[in-house]
Amino acid sequence: MIVNETYTLINGVSIPKVGLGTWMISNEDVVQAVKEAIAMGYRHIDTAQAYLNEEGVGQAIKQSKIAREEIFVTTKLAAEVKTYDEAVQAIEDSLKKMELEYIDLMIIHSPQPWVEYGSDDRYFKGNQEAWRALEDAYKAGKLKAIGVSNFIQEDLNSLLAHCRIKPMVNQILAHISNTPFELIEFCHQHDILVEAYSPVAHGELMKNEAIIQMAKRYGVSVAQLSIQYTLQLDLLPLPKTANPKHMQNNMDLNFEITEPDMQILKEMERIKDYGSASVMPVFGGKL
Repeated sequence: MIVNETYTLINGVSIPKVGLGTWMISNEDVVQAVKEAIAMGYRHIDTAQAYLNEEGVGQAIKQSKIAREEIFVTTKLAAEVKTYDEAVQAIEDSLKKMELEYIDLMIIHSPQPWVEYGSDDRYFKGNQEAWRALEDAYKAGKLKAIGVSNFIQEDLNSLLAHCRIKPMVNQILAHISNTPFELIEFCHQHDILVEAYSPVAHGELMKNEAIIQMAKRYGVSVAQLSIQYTLQLDLLPLPKTANPKHMQNNMDLNFEITEPDMQILKEMERIKDYGSASVMPVFGGKL
């Protein structure tokens, strides 16, 4: 199963190729969702301070009875944390909420606070300070890997010019019809693994007739086609769901998209409307 396959980060840490995203799953509901996912084979769980469900994720991991070292846990520094001291405290807060001795991967959620997402101020200094706190926690063994999210090339260049430890991951919006190929190539050139959140475009790809028809030709769901697309680009998809049937479907990927079809998907017209999620900064909205 794809959930048993791994990528290897630049520091040698193995990370499962598909993770379970938990955005917009409440702290109460996430406990059962994560337990269901672990029971069916998922070993990579993605949360964030901003999701307000770290505590539930930690409870689910404990209740799963699976050895801690077999589960890869990712969380994210809140986008508003842009000082060293704030970041140090935030790291400790996440460890405490999840009742974990270490976190497998912790990343800066955004280069800018959400209310300023997309503005001219890239917060270079603030990100360098937050990164320094991640580096220190990594050296102390509290974090097994560190990375960033929603960072564009200029944000990465700023970190790379000042860091002691290179970012190992960049988690970005990437899916059929909206794949930032230049940014992905830049990350790969610097040995940064790219994770793809919202690989089904918050469900909007399921409304695309061309994608629906291609999925039918392969005998798979639109979600499966979309997740496989990211995997064939050497990305790590993080489909979000609390539905056990969808979890199972998302991990059943025993097919390969042909190169001609991959080219069609790469060139597909970009989605401009993300439905109910359009108000979110990462989908082009403003808080």
